[in-house]
Amino acid sequence: MTELPSRRLLLVHAHPDDESINNGATMARYAAEGAHVTLVTCTLGERGEVIPPELRHLTGPALGAHRRGELAAATAALGVRDVRLLGGAGRYGDSGMMGLAENADPGCFWQADVDEAAGRLAEVILEVRPQVLVTYDDHGGYGHPDHIQAHRVAMRAVDLAAERGHRVAKVYWNRVPRSVADAAFARLQDELSALPFDKSATVDDVPGVVDDERITTTVDGTAYAAAKAAAMRAHATQIEVAEPCFALSNALAQPLFTTEYYELVRGAGQPGETDLFAGLDLGEAS
Repeated sequence: MTELPSRRLLLVHAHPDDESINNGATMARYAAEGAHVTLVTCTLGERGEVIPPELRHLTGPALGAHRRGELAAATAALGVRDVRLLGGAGRYGDSGMMGLAENADPGCFWQADVDEAAGRLAEVILEVRPQVLVTYDDHGGYGHPDHIQAHRVAMRAVDLAAERGHRVAKVYWNRVPRSVADAAFARLQDELSALPFDKSATVDDVPGVVDDERITTTVDGTAYAAAKAAAMRAHATQIEVAEPCFALSNALAQPLFTTEYYELVRGAGQPGETDLFAGLDLGEAS
């Protein structure tokens, strides 16, 4: 087996584009520094709303196939080469937004058996042996069924992998400190007239915003701002980028964060960390 780098990071996301919005700068930084970065995406986002008019004919499997290509381009921009689709392409379908009839589709990720899906993810963990795993909180950041399910599957997979001999030393949830979000939206109001968006979103539209004291770890990715923006642009069906902002299909401007924030929920760490691997003996959990 090929020897893996001493630092190994695994991120678990629901759809193509989530990785770039939430963790693009972090992924680019660690990849550039020589860490092994693995991304597991749970669905192809077949039910996403398409922004460009010329691509709105794409729906269902055709949209999923297109978004798979967007994911490949985005991760290439981030320098990430190890990209997995949980269970293989199309194994778990996009569940749509919470409360829609599509949530009941037996083939969607929301309806997946958590232990079965977690077993598939545990196989990746046992192969890659990450010391650090990043995913969403138990609300999925903003309540999307696939994000909630990704959280459940990721946390269960950590337990299953531990039972089989590999302990993930640190588990983080994606976060944004409220003070940072408030300040960014205040700046956005001043910048909005120069942007191609008529209105801004609000802090409540940003997934994972929490009170500042819950933030344990800050990753400065400003040196990788261009890589994150390029990755987000690659997801053209879902994101319109106009630095220092972006918008989703609702056309509401949001700040594009290049410093990214995390809450350590498993493992030992100290508030004020600036490195996801802080405090680890890199021979640990190897």
